[in-house]
Amino acid sequence: MSLECTISFESWELQEPFEISRGVLTEIKSLTVRLSDGRGHAGYGEAVGVAYKGESTSSMAAQIEEVAPRLTADLSGEDLLRLMPPGGARNAVDCALWDLRAKKSGRRAWQLAGLPSVEPVQTAYTIGLGSEADVRRKIRAARHLPMLKLKADAHRHVDMVRFAREEHPEARLVIDANQAWSRELLERILPELRALRVELIEQPVMRGTDAQLDGLQSPIPLAADESCVDCASLPELQGRYQYVNIKLDKSGGLTEALALSRSAKALGFGLMVGNMGGSSLSMAPSHLIAQQCRYVDLDGPMLTRTDRAPAMRYDGALLHPAEPGLWG
Repeated sequence: MSLECTISFESWELQEPFEISRGVLTEIKSLTVRLSDGRGHAGYGEAVGVAYKGESTSSMAAQIEEVAPRLTADLSGEDLLRLMPPGGARNAVDCALWDLRAKKSGRRAWQLAGLPSVEPVQTAYTIGLGSEADVRRKIRAARHLPMLKLKADAHRHVDMVRFAREEHPEARLVIDANQAWSRELLERILPELRALRVELIEQPVMRGTDAQLDGLQSPIPLAADESCVDCASLPELQGRYQYVNIKLDKSGGLTEALALSRSAKALGFGLMVGNMGGSSLSMAPSHLIAQQCRYVDLDGPMLTRTDRAPAMRYDGALLHPAEPGLWG
């Protein structure tokens, strides 16, 4: 039985401009897929896409429209992996299929995924780049949150951490270079970052140039983000990174993200789950991956002015599981 596929678009205004090494964002544009079986059941999935790989809501919609005639009620997640490449388009479809299966079966998506339970998780809160005054102001406003993720670039790095230590001394700190560093810069600032108690460094170097990390004895674990897409990425990351950051928009959905988490753990990687932004509908399936992760970065709705209803519940940094009315 063919599924009816409907695509819609949303824009989520950020509370204030958000700067990373690649540019400044003022809103997050997302795409939502609705898959209906014509018998009263409908599943939903949201994607933002991978902007640094050229994805947009329009390009994702075109991908989905191309495969829509082949989306059927008995299509498995593994079938979808063969039908579509990794990326935001497949993520939206895959998460909609998981939601649809849950609603048809009367079971929660976490049960279908084989998880014993789902519990609240503590998320990091991201501080974007900016002037010293702005960064300090944002950190002071986040003093009630236990973990901060600090964005960095080739020029603003140690200072960002120093601001955080001065304004929020007890915070756990992660720093994310978004590919902006070289090995030379990394080696130069590692002693200072360690002294400032940074506990994880995300994607210090440009994806595809990870070999420059060969032989590096970093006192702080490194996490592959842009360099980690799916299971096929893992061999190139071994010996270079200690963690992988799993994002459903990169992996192309929950099906591959679950496989990636299993494979990464088997190879000795620690796990982190992240997000490209978006509403609670994007965070809900990622919350299943978060159950296995030491580092959780699912703060998308904390950064926007509005969220969809029903929304996931945030108690400070504590993110509760999604209610069935939202997803899964």
